[in-house]
Amino acid sequence: MTDPMVPPTPPVHLQALLAREDLGLRRIAGPDDPGTVIRWAHASEMADPYPYLLGGELLLSAGVHIPEGAGPGYFDAYVSRIVAAGGAALGFGVAPVHEAVPKALVEACEMHGLPLLEVPPRTTFSAVARAVWQLMAQARLAELRRVTEAQQSLAAAAARPDPLRPVLRRLAQRLNGWAALYAPDTTELAASGPPPPPTAHQALTNLTQALRPSDPTTPAAGSPPAAAAGSRAAAAAGSRAAGAMGVPPLERSREWGRVGAAAPGKHRQATPTPTSASDTVDGTHLAAYALGTGHGFVLAVATPHRTPGDHTIASVAAALLTLLTGQLRSSTATARSSALVRLLLGTPPPDVAHLLGAERWHMVHARPDGQAPPDPLAAAALGTALGSALVDPAGETVRVLVPADHPVEPLPGWTLGVSTAVAPEDWPAADTQAARALARARATRTRLLRHGDRPALADLVPPHDADAHARSLLAPIAATPALTDTLRTWLSLHGSWDRTAVALSVHRNTVRQRIARCAALLDADLDDPDVRMELWFALRRT
Repeated sequence: MTDPMVPPTPPVHLQALLAREDLGLRRIAGPDDPGTVIRWAHASEMADPYPYLLGGELLLSAGVHIPEGAGPGYFDAYVSRIVAAGGAALGFGVAPVHEAVPKALVEACEMHGLPLLEVPPRTTFSAVARAVWQLMAQARLAELRRVTEAQQSLAAAAARPDPLRPVLRRLAQRLNGWAALYAPDTTELAASGPPPPPTAHQALTNLTQALRPSDPTTPAAGSPPAAAAGSRAAAAAGSRAAGAMGVPPLERSREWGRVGAAAPGKHRQATPTPTSASDTVDGTHLAAYALGTGHGFVLAVATPHRTPGDHTIASVAAALLTLLTGQLRSSTATARSSALVRLLLGTPPPDVAHLLGAERWHMVHARPDGQAPPDPLAAAALGTALGSALVDPAGETVRVLVPADHPVEPLPGWTLGVSTAVAPEDWPAADTQAARALARARATRTRLLRHGDRPALADLVPPHDADAHARSLLAPIAATPALTDTLRTWLSLHGSWDRTAVALSVHRNTVRQRIARCAALLDADLDDPDVRMELWFALRRT
């Protein structure tokens, strides 16, 4: 909960009010602190304004309450009560009651460190109050504009092929700080921006631990395990928060206050876990946000300065990251786990395929743009975009099993090869189809290429006879996979040396040498279209 005594509008820096030439305000006592802010303006002629102040006010007075012959003791008591109430500054109106600001008031404000402003006769208190609200409205508008631009920027980053790192990078830029995504085991999955100092970094890690779901079986205070002590230490680190970035400190949560309240030697009951926490360490403002996936992912942010709107921007990023960090545990996820266990125990794939929820599937092979192989985060994002959690980020190619009723469309930043829709028993053949489709897609610089599934003349030949003919025809090169793969790719690309080289990631001269070797071993004229057709027929059977 936010403090109900603090207005929802952003505060106004006192320097901004002093810079208004139409007011003519002048500081005559108190510290010249650029960080001094005011949250509202209030006029009062009470000798003791303490009961009527909420804190953060610019108190305006014409000195009507000052008795004749008032000495330093009166002004000292008056100013001390304003400071005790949390007043930000005092504005004293010159005329009609007093021709000048009392010297004793100036001395009292200087002694207590309260900024004292002289309000000239031409400036009314209502004009000062109006100026404060105008500055607040301008600050609020600037904050809303900043938040809106940040939302658009974060949404655009979330739409990229590998969205997690771009979202963190945009968040760090918008907050002028450091942003990181922590895994359930407290390791940093990804981060962006200048890292905080080591002590602040460690404190932020402790803060993320305080947001992880509590285990009802964890021993309570007074029990031996060190894990419980570590959890309490993390909670203590978070409870030092003073509302950094607008996140309420942990001690403000009534539910959080009950964590660890069980008697020694007993197990505490599960209590609601905070969704956000904050702290300030070595001048660095820290904040952590639990993502709503229920898996323990946490967004952590460290900023050197606290700016209005930071909490809103970080909350938008947390919402987007929630959508990008996996799926909630559900019956579908449980069925996938059951299928995996059965496969590991030796059950044939067709017998467990029904647990995955679809009868027919596409196999998709994907390669990202650029030279770097895909990392697990990029592979997970690809699976989310394709609508499947069955992702295998093996080597330079990511393989994804996609239900046939989910359309596979081109994705920015990826080259895709898609198989025909097959039943689970034909997954190995679909894997081969997708691999060949991806090779052709990369060679032709096509974003997505699908394996053809229309009937062919080869379907007129009995499969047993076709397989026997293929083995006999390709026997001279069957023992050298590099030759068969090169011949298949070369024929699929209509004899293009350059495209075949790209598809196989080899030099074009290597392609020429392998094709020449195939022609010699097969004793065939590869320029003859009939020979090519027959070889293609045979290669499709292998």
